[in-house]
Amino acid sequence: MRYDDELLEQSRKEQYLIGALFLNYLKLICSFVLDIYKNKRLLWDLTKKDFKQRYLGSYLGVLWAFIQPTITVFIFWFVFQVGFKSMPVENFPFVLWLVCGMFPWFFFSEGLSSATNSIIANSFLVKKVVFRVSLLPIIQIISALIVHVFFIIVLFIMFALYGYMPSIYNLQVLYYLFALICITFGLALITSSLIIFLKDVGQLVAMCLQFGFWGTPIFWNLHMLPAKYQVFLKLNPLYYIVEGYRDTFIYHKWFWQLGYTNYSFWLETIIILLIGMFLFRKLRPHFADVL
Repeated sequence: MRYDDELLEQSRKEQYLIGALFLNYLKLICSFVLDIYKNKRLLWDLTKKDFKQRYLGSYLGVLWAFIQPTITVFIFWFVFQVGFKSMPVENFPFVLWLVCGMFPWFFFSEGLSSATNSIIANSFLVKKVVFRVSLLPIIQIISALIVHVFFIIVLFIMFALYGYMPSIYNLQVLYYLFALICITFGLALITSSLIIFLKDVGQLVAMCLQFGFWGTPIFWNLHMLPAKYQVFLKLNPLYYIVEGYRDTFIYHKWFWQLGYTNYSFWLETIIILLIGMFLFRKLRPHFADVL
């Protein structure tokens, strides 16, 4: 009996600790969401300012935000379809299949790389006691989002030009966009916090993005690999997003039909978000001292 009582007591303590930890992280998430809501006007004003300043002094101004990704897509299309004579993918025009992968990658790459350096680039704001530093990575992600929304519109136009009209499946682009923002924000919280103390983080992020670009099935099909390797590549969160965009515009498959892939992605994303929020909150008091 005594042994059973001890086990019961231990079980209660474990449940209490798990509950306390859950509540702590729930408060942390609510705090971040409330910060965004309370400062939404400031957030938008700073985003517009950042978007304009980024291309200040150039003749074409903010048009460069749209020109650079367009040229990149054109180069890849020319190399693979014109040069290598790439065939349609599953009877679908290669260029449409390609842009469904490249457009979300552009957002992720630009959002993460800009957000990583956001705190260092705005160090004068960090030293202001009243300013919410957690807004800085979000500003960069919203700037990247503005460009991405434009390219989503371009995506619809391109499909229409090829004779593929919008369908109800296209609505789930909002779901995949939300998922993309979540994973980008979670990683940005981690990298923007660490780079203040470890300058090498910036170079590591650039290397990881370069590796991720080639390691994610953006311009190549996952089915080209043996099944035993596909399992590992599917753990890449960006695989979920890229394939999600293709399911939305090409394959017409609902996201809830993906089964365990959904659970895998959101488990990874939630863990990354929680680590990012925890790390940001712990390191935030030391930002001003280091900068």
